[in-house]
Formats: sequence, structure tokens, C-alpha cells
Amino acid sequence: MSRYAETYASWRADPVGFWQQAAEQIDWFTPAKSVFNPASGVYGRWFDGATCNTCYNCVDRHVVAGNGDRLAVVYDSPVTGQVARYTFGELQDQVSALASVLRGLGVTKGDRVVIYMPMVPEAIFAMLACARLGAIHSVVFGGFAPQELATRIDDAAPKVVISASCGIEPGRVIAYKPLLDEAIDLSENKPDHCVILQRDTQLCDLTPVRDVDYAEAVETALARGEGTECVPVDATDPLYILYTSGTTGQPKGVVRDNGGHMVALKWTMEHHYDIKPGEVFWAASDVGWVVGHSWICYGPLLHGAATVVFEGKPVGTPDAGTFWRVIQDHGVAALFAAPTALRAIKKEDPKGTLIGEYDFSKFRTLFLAGERSDPATIEWAQEKLDRPVIDHWWQTETGWAMSGNPVGLGAFPVKLGSTGKPMPGYDIRVLDDAGNAVAPGTLGNIVCKLPLPPAGFPTLWNAPDRFISSYMAEYPGYYATSDAGIIDEDGYVFIMARTDDIINVAGHRLSTGAMEEVIGSHPDIAECAVVGKADALKGQMPLGLFVTNNGANRDESELERELVQLIRAKIGAVAAFKHAIEVKRLPKTRSGKVLRGTVQKIADGESFKMPAAIDDPAILDEISAALKAHNMIGEPV
Repeated sequence: MSRYAETYASWRADPVGFWQQAAEQIDWFTPAKSVFNPASGVYGRWFDGATCNTCYNCVDRHVVAGNGDRLAVVYDSPVTGQVARYTFGELQDQVSALASVLRGLGVTKGDRVVIYMPMVPEAIFAMLACARLGAIHSVVFGGFAPQELATRIDDAAPKVVISASCGIEPGRVIAYKPLLDEAIDLSENKPDHCVILQRDTQLCDLTPVRDVDYAEAVETALARGEGTECVPVDATDPLYILYTSGTTGQPKGVVRDNGGHMVALKWTMEHHYDIKPGEVFWAASDVGWVVGHSWICYGPLLHGAATVVFEGKPVGTPDAGTFWRVIQDHGVAALFAAPTALRAIKKEDPKGTLIGEYDFSKFRTLFLAGERSDPATIEWAQEKLDRPVIDHWWQTETGWAMSGNPVGLGAFPVKLGSTGKPMPGYDIRVLDDAGNAVAPGTLGNIVCKLPLPPAGFPTLWNAPDRFISSYMAEYPGYYATSDAGIIDEDGYVFIMARTDDIINVAGHRLSTGAMEEVIGSHPDIAECAVVGKADALKGQMPLGLFVTNNGANRDESELERELVQLIRAKIGAVAAFKHAIEVKRLPKTRSGKVLRGTVQKIADGESFKMPAAIDDPAILDEISAALKAHNMIGEPV
């Protein structure tokens, strides 16, 4: 039996008491004067007056409790063939030594440090070392273009940048140091120092005076026994700044605080993900994204669980079985991945043949988030893995799940296409454009009633007015998620699309996500995207792009006719769906989000800015060529 309903009801009855009890799982230097202070900040602040240290809770307290020999970090890199494991005791040594190096470079409480790293354990050490000193880290996805990195350096004004000589991906090595050097040249705010991890795959030249060799400096500190204490900070002090992808305009620096963040993540590890201390949790993401912050670095370690740092891809390193190999080799209890990763695996191995080659004896649950999970992919994973597949929904701004299916409380029945029900802390509503509540099952704007729970962002870095205008002003008293969807009569949340992806066809508001769900149900389709293309008569018309499964070998025009008929049968003639074009790949961010807005601009013949987070810019040329071949650029459909 699921305890979800009674748990959610207990939060509704006493929100402050609920989070006060959850906070007992965290070690505080001094307790909060007010668990929730409604007069602080824009919508109130959590654990006002408390002092704490996030690194202490992630590392030191486990050592103090006698668990220093427990596994903490697993590094698995199929691109280099390396595997390394660190206990909590070894993690403490590495983090404390690096913190000593940073302190020696002038980093103190409240200073910013930009981390521009590949998926190596040193990226985790760097985040924790900043937290140890009370410094504020800002992780920028390794390999970001110089101009994008410079924008973030200018906004955060870091005292130090921690980086590496290179990043390694299937078939290519990305030299980070030249990108970093160019970014610093472009920046107004110059960091005092750069700490550079030299990787054997490709070394780099260090700039005299400014640059410090990571390994040499840390090894010297370890040899001398130099470390640091965990500096007390206010619970409401920033832990990190995480910039949104910034595909248009100035990126937004989401601020995360220390106290509420720890409370929420610790609660979630037990109650949502059903992980026990000592087990292995794997979030197959990157430290540059919020998933990497919450579920590669902080969440598992707060809970005393081990985390996996994976330097590879779901396919191509070396094949579509690499995820299953990691689960077997490291005894992973739960995997958190993006739906796009599962779709890539399904495309390469549609029959799931490789799954049977690996031992899943410790593997219990697959969690999905980051991109809409289509029912066809969930059904495939459920069948092939023979494990629960749990979709959930959250954002960079919230730091943890707004809706989900809390396995630790006993999972309730899954509804395909739904991201579950609201989690304690979140009062989720669906409003029309005028701010009025809509009936159950009606498409509208998803909002959360304020205040946001612990870990919710209190502001944007250096942009308090933009915080209000972007998130709080449109629906007063609510946080506007910019997602569109429905809540059904049973309380299940369905996220259908970003509000920008709701298209207007002859006055009818239609969800591109609903159309993608139908197209994705076709047995020959691996993945798809639907965008609204400008149309002189109807305003917009839906345009579908699709990628077929390996071995499908279908005629494109015949498949297009089948997809058009599917949309007509499932959604109706009102969708006016007439065109579906086969492409080799869909353009995505490096976290797996499909760049629908950019595809739409290409189809409309508009100029666009190259998305900073794009995985492979060459895909946009492929999309342009495919659309041009079908006379679909800039012409009315």
C-alpha cells in the first residue's frame, strides 16, 4: 500500500512541521530561529537563522559516524577504460586537500568559483571543496563555447576557475584549455587563478602565474597533511549558481541555498528514490546540469549512498548495453536517466537483446526525467527490464521533483504519460491564460502555489527584478513553470510541452507533446519531434520530424501516411497534421532535450542563435537539408 496520500495530507496540514521533522536528518551547527520565515525574501525563506555546511553533511559526518570505509564515489569511463572507487574517508582527504589549495589561492566564504570540467571525479571533489569553504560554485558544462563561458564568468565574477586539459567523447577529444583561455580573454571579470587537471589523453600548456596544476597542488597538500575545516554558513546562503542553457538572451543564474537544499534532497533520496545508505545510486547525467548537482553530487552523498560518475554515452561506448554493464559492475540499485537516452538505446537494440547479458540482481528501479517520457518508451523499458519505470518532473529552478511516484512511500499505480502526482511541498495548479483554474483534464499553464518548498530557488544571481518578471509576475501568488499540461480527475500530472510549444492551429490550442506521443507509439519510430510551422491561413500547422528504429527499412512517404492517419485517429482532424519528415538525428542539448524552438525557426526561415548547449551543431545542417528537400523552409505548409 502506498503511503503517498497520507504523507501528502500531512504536509498540507502542517507544512512547517513537515519540513521541521525532515530537517532532523541534517546536522546543523546552530538550529533555525524560524523553520519558515514568510517575511524573508520574495516568498519566504526556509531554516532562517540556522548555520550548517553542505560538505560536512555529504562527507565528514559519515566519517565521524564510523563509515569512512563505505563506498562514496564510483568513476566509470568507457572512453578511457578507467574505473576508480573512493570511500568516504578517501573523499574527505581529496576534498579537504583541494579546499586547502583553493584557500591558498585566496578563496574564502562567499567567493565564487567556476567549475568547467568533464565527467571525472575531480568535478565532484571541486563542488564539495567549494561547499567546504562556504564558497559558491557555478558549474558550466564542459566544452561550452568561449562566448557562453565568458558570459557566465562575467556574471559570477569567480576568483578561481577549476578546469581540465580536455574532455573525451566517442571519436573526439575536446581541448578545454584553449576554450577557457579565449573565454577569459573575452571576459571583463578576470579570475585570479585557474586550477587545471591535466589528463593523459591530451595535456595542455599552463599559463605562468595564473594557472595551477591540479594534481601537483593536491598531492602536495596531501603530503603535507594540509586540509581545511568545514566553514559554517547560513542556511540561506548560496551553495551554488547554475545558469540555464541560455539558448536565447542572457542566461539566468539560478541560486540554490544550503539548508533547504540539504533537507529536501535527503528526504527525497529515502522517500522518492527508495535508496538506503550504503547502496549505489546512478544518475546518468552530467555535473553541468541540475540533475548532476542534485543526484550525482549532493543527494546520494547526503544520504550516505554511493554515486556513479559516468564518462560515456548510452550508445557508442561501446554499444547499447553500456548502461546495463554499469548497473551490473557497480551493483546499481536505481538508475536515473533521460528518456532520450532510453530512446537511443531502444533505437540501437529494439528487441532489448543486450539487456539479457547482464546481472540485474541489485537493480530495482528506473527513473526518468528531463524530457517528456512517451508511453511507448516506458512500455518498452518496463517489458525489457522487468522493473518499475517511474517518470517524474522537475526543473533547474526547483532542484528536485515537483511531481513523481515516491517509491520509498510505496508506489501508486503508474499512468502512462503522467509524471505522477504532486510531491509534498508542491501545490500544483493548472490555469488558463487569464489566471483562472481550469477543469480536470483541461490543457493549461502549470503553476505552483507559493511558497516553494525547501530547495526552491530564492532568486536569480544579480537579477532580482528578472526573477520576479520571469517567474512570479504572470500569475501573482504562483511560480510559473512555463510548462503546459493537465491534471486529471485522479490528481495525476501530465506535462505535455513547454508553453512555447503549445501551437495555435486555426484558433485551437494543441499540444505538440500529445502529437509526439501518438507518433512515438508507431512501432517503427525511435523518436520524434513536432513543431508549429508558420502558416498564412491557419496561423500555425504542425510539422513532424522522426527517426526510425534500426532495421525498420520503411519507405518515408508510406510511413508519413501512416503517421498522418494515426494522428487523425487519436487526436482528430482538428490537429491538421499533414507532414512528417524522416531525419537521421534530432538536434538536442547535451542533457537530451530536443531543440524544438531552433527547428521551428529553421522551418520558418528565421535566423537563430546557435544554442549554447547543443550536442552536435552539424545536426542543424541535416535538419535544414531535410526540410529543404521537402520544400518546408519559409513556405506556407
